[in-house]
Amino acid sequence: MLDIEVSEITTRRERSAFIKFPWQIYSNDPAWVPPLIIERKEFLNRKRHPFYQHGDAALFVARKNGKIVGRIMASDDPNYNSLHQSNVGCFGLFESIDDHDVAAALFEAAANWLRAKGRTEMMGPIDYSTNYLCGLLIDGFQFPPTVLTAHNPPYYQCLIESCGFFKTKDWYAWWFADPAKAVADLRRLAARFKARCPATIRTVNLRKLRDESRRLREIYNQAWEKNWGFVPFTEAEIEFMTKELKPLLVSEFAWFAEIGDEAVGFTLCLPDINVVLADLNGRLTRFGLPIGLIKLLFYKKRIRKGRLIALGVIEKYRRAGIAEMLVLRVMEETMIKRGITGELSMTLEDNFMINRFLEAIGARRYKTYRIYSRSIPAVGA
Repeated sequence: MLDIEVSEITTRRERSAFIKFPWQIYSNDPAWVPPLIIERKEFLNRKRHPFYQHGDAALFVARKNGKIVGRIMASDDPNYNSLHQSNVGCFGLFESIDDHDVAAALFEAAANWLRAKGRTEMMGPIDYSTNYLCGLLIDGFQFPPTVLTAHNPPYYQCLIESCGFFKTKDWYAWWFADPAKAVADLRRLAARFKARCPATIRTVNLRKLRDESRRLREIYNQAWEKNWGFVPFTEAEIEFMTKELKPLLVSEFAWFAEIGDEAVGFTLCLPDINVVLADLNGRLTRFGLPIGLIKLLFYKKRIRKGRLIALGVIEKYRRAGIAEMLVLRVMEETMIKRGITGELSMTLEDNFMINRFLEAIGARRYKTYRIYSRSIPAVGA
């Protein structure tokens, strides 16, 4: 490892090289979708991203003979540790050539940074927190990633495990293509439930998106609070995410369930803009013109692939049919009327209720994502 040098990113130029390194890793991977460079810059901007209002992170690159051969982010979220009474930090944005020594050097740099923060455990891949991109893909490599999901080479699993990491938790992604039988079954269930629980299902009001996002945050922070890895969205984080997602939202893709004046559940879907991003190679402009942006907005409502990104119901209404009503509405308005197929993700491996429900409506599990962890030994241990 003497010829491997790991250094922390300190300049704008270095950050740009950090962002563009994946193009080297995935040059021959037909499934990879290049991220938008402008979005990656915003995500890593310490002055703008709301994670840095309560947490901290550092970026590292590994060089071999002067050439970048790997990268990693280490992040520390006091909110997570306070909630879970833990002492853990995270690694994310991991990319590396197929070289154990490079990976080991990157993980050592991340561990050293987290050790200085007083942390005794490291888990990942997690980009800041589980509210953002997380998980290592361990099967389904032939399928392109949908919007806001991860993709990586198969050899990453061996690299990570060879560096002392063990499985902590798996997440599943499901593919759903034929809604006919599910819609018929769900309509019968919804009719039965509605007689006992008169919920109103309505679309998200895109003209009042700030108010709607606050309602979504309230439901999310209640519905997910007992899930593994949960950390609540702060107000600043939900505002940031709303701004990021606003250009992608279609009203028929997002729904609230209300009982009286109380919002008790929601579902959020997105058109899979990765279908368009795959052709943009990370850039919205060409020759100084916003060609990519125009293409993205033009195709937003014409994309026939989507992702159900979140489904949440507050606990006291979990068995009242709210989830079934929300999923039914999504199927009717997107799959039946628009001919959309797509992914439902991500679900925890031990969330048996939702996994059985997805299997029952005909979804097929087609990808698995894994979170790893390892201890951070004290210096000299």
